[in-house]
Amino acid sequence: MRLWLAFVLLLAIACLAAFGWQQMAADPGYVLLRYGSTSVETTLIFAAALLLLIWFALAIVGRVLRSPLAAWSRGRRRRARERIASGLVALDEGRYAHALRELERASQQSTLRGPALLASARAAHARGDNERAVALLSQAPEPAALVLRARFELEQGQAGAALVRLKEGMHKSTMSPAAWELLAESALRCGDTATALEALPGLARAQALTPDAFAALEARTHAAALAAAADRQTLDALWSGLARARRRPAEIVCAYARRAAELGQVLAAMSEIEAALRRQWTETLITCYSELGPAEVEARLRHAEAWDPEQPNSAGLQLTLGRLCNQCKLWGKAREHLERGLAIAASPALWEALGDCHSGRNDADSAAKCYANALRAARGESVPLMPLLAGPGSVSTRASVIETRTAHGVPQLPGVTSD
Repeated sequence: MRLWLAFVLLLAIACLAAFGWQQMAADPGYVLLRYGSTSVETTLIFAAALLLLIWFALAIVGRVLRSPLAAWSRGRRRRARERIASGLVALDEGRYAHALRELERASQQSTLRGPALLASARAAHARGDNERAVALLSQAPEPAALVLRARFELEQGQAGAALVRLKEGMHKSTMSPAAWELLAESALRCGDTATALEALPGLARAQALTPDAFAALEARTHAAALAAAADRQTLDALWSGLARARRRPAEIVCAYARRAAELGQVLAAMSEIEAALRRQWTETLITCYSELGPAEVEARLRHAEAWDPEQPNSAGLQLTLGRLCNQCKLWGKAREHLERGLAIAASPALWEALGDCHSGRNDADSAAKCYANALRAARGESVPLMPLLAGPGSVSTRASVIETRTAHGVPQLPGVTSD
């Protein structure tokens, strides 16, 4: 198709050239130039050719005359590029003083002014010279400078200042993709869940994050909004406004369940957690099942005991069973479940619940040891397990971890499920 169009275009040019030549051969035109007593006569064709030759000669002369200035400009641009490259390398290497000097010199070149000022501000901030960083950002392009200044404020723990700045940019319609992300993050840190929810559509349109990263931020935002719901109506409106697929993350289900239980809707909280556990078993959900307050403890304990044969290697389930037994003052059963959970996967929460169990049994010495172990586990220190669990004169012969096998009879590690 392109070859055919080129052929037609060439044919049209040839026809116009032939027609023009015939016209000019019949009448070449006449040009008369007169100045004072001097006159010049020539044909139109020769006059046009002479004008073209003069224009070409003047262009060559102008280029020759401009060549020194052009060479100087090219050298200046080359030096600016070398300086910004050297400054960026020095910035990554931590030589901030050298980076700041090179980048500020590079900013004198108009084509590199914006990126050089932004990089200079990063170098000044890294050196701790916040006043200089702010001064440099005030000269940089606004959208990028807004993002960088908000990021600096977040790094310094000034989430409120970053939020105010980004909200002003949102009203001015100068928000870049990174600004939407920072707006959501700063709003979450300040507890302004309404603004964080407003930032999600803009961030989704910008596609600045990967689908997994955006889903994680979206889950955090919705979970924070649910946890901050002021009353039942607000909570129900937020929950019903979520699409079914967005209700699946354990973080969101737990946030709804905890807040619903705080507002007196324990049965709704239990129902959502139980439905989520039927879809997919997670340690987060089963642990949250024990964090719904004192209401409906016996019912939750019955449900949790029914799951025990199905999930024999779940440390979270043993923690939940132990906590619920503690609330029901079933100290013996609570100790059994908690010690079994510690044997499966020790955690500070299990040690703390076991301390509560011993405290309920008025065994202050054992409770103190458990609380101390919870503190050590939270710090990441090693915790002596067996000496504490082996009570005086008692030997436990129960297997703490139950062996599970695949459909083909292959043993599985605890917590691993077959496809």
